[in-house]
Amino acid sequence: MKPQRQFIAERTLARHCPELIRKGPGPEELLPLLARMGERFARRLSGALAPLLGGEAPLVSCTAPRETTLESLHHSIAQLAANSSFAIGSAATPMLVSIEAEPVLRIVDRAFGGKGEAPAPMPKSFPMAAEMMIARIETMLAEHLSAAVTAVTSNTTARTATPEITALRRDGSLAMLAPFAEDLPLAVWSMEVDDGGVLPWLMTFALPFASLGRLFGHSDATATAPVKHRPANPAAAPFGEVPVSVSAVLVDMRVPFTTIADLAPGMVLPVAIARHVPLRVGDATIAQGAVGTMDDRVAVQVQSAFSNAFPNARNPQ
Repeated sequence: MKPQRQFIAERTLARHCPELIRKGPGPEELLPLLARMGERFARRLSGALAPLLGGEAPLVSCTAPRETTLESLHHSIAQLAANSSFAIGSAATPMLVSIEAEPVLRIVDRAFGGKGEAPAPMPKSFPMAAEMMIARIETMLAEHLSAAVTAVTSNTTARTATPEITALRRDGSLAMLAPFAEDLPLAVWSMEVDDGGVLPWLMTFALPFASLGRLFGHSDATATAPVKHRPANPAAAPFGEVPVSVSAVLVDMRVPFTTIADLAPGMVLPVAIARHVPLRVGDATIAQGAVGTMDDRVAVQVQSAFSNAFPNARNPQ
């Protein structure tokens, strides 16, 4: 239908100033702040590490920030490392800190009166003493990182106060921690610590580019929608290479407490081994098998597998 007269606006169209419609600072503004924060953090970290390294303050320097993804970090971070997930204000804004395992174990050895030597070969997981030391280091990092960020943003026009940085969880395996989506663009930088050893060691920091503004006290206007994590495919990298302990329960017997109390070398306990034994991963029974031999070794032939033992394992959504 053609109008009979020309349309005229009832009032002047609204015009918003750039300050109101601006979505937030971009990487070109935030990366220089990140570099300056790294310099201040390096100076604070040098003094904070001194008590853990025998009283001598190490030389700490910050590398230039770069862009990468979690998939690329898997190739640069060892299978065993002190990987910690931090929250910048809330768990919806995560940050990763990864410390090489060898210096952590050397710090633990020094704390117990040793010369600061790491075990050889390296363990497959951190002992309890190392876990306690990592928790102490996490608290130290959060405190001094917050102070360094505050020092950098004190003279800027940040919209909100610098958010609190707190440790959430940790894992010796980066694959098991899974702090971000594999293809999410990350801002990464490293603190290089020279404590007089053969080679300097690294602390690696990473957070999504969308979280840089939150780190420096800006609002969440630039933050992207939370990533929806789908069930992982166990056959795909990096989970396909993760070793899983499978146990075959050959004997499950009930013995009176009096018999257990009288156990002595040479005593014989009659047992009946069932032909069909369950195969378990943790507390989940994944299959049933029959006991036999193969190449002069005891073997279990799988006769039935339970597809519902791990939901979504075969057909991830």
